[in-house]
Amino acid sequence: MNSGTDEEREIRRVRYKAAKKVAKKAVVIAKNLAFDRLYHRLETKEGKKEVFKLARGRERKTRDLGVIRCIKDENGKVLAEDTEIKERW
Repeated sequence: MNSGTDEEREIRRVRYKAAKKVAKKAVVIAKNLAFDRLYHRLETKEGKKEVFKLARGRERKTRDLGVIRCIKDENGKVLAEDTEIKERW
């Protein structure tokens, strides 16, 4: 299937590159605005709590799911913390 002459293809390619450039600029502007709002929100008292939420979420993402262990103590309570598990053993 022939999509046109070389000249038409070149015109479409130039238009595509121009649209791509405009889209990239729009994404950069939107990201900057979002981060500015985030930083402004983090500077408030409620924002300090948000920092800890973000840190907790990042820490959870870095955990290796294959290493998570749970055991029960003598009362049937589930122990998931490493220190509690070591004390139980």
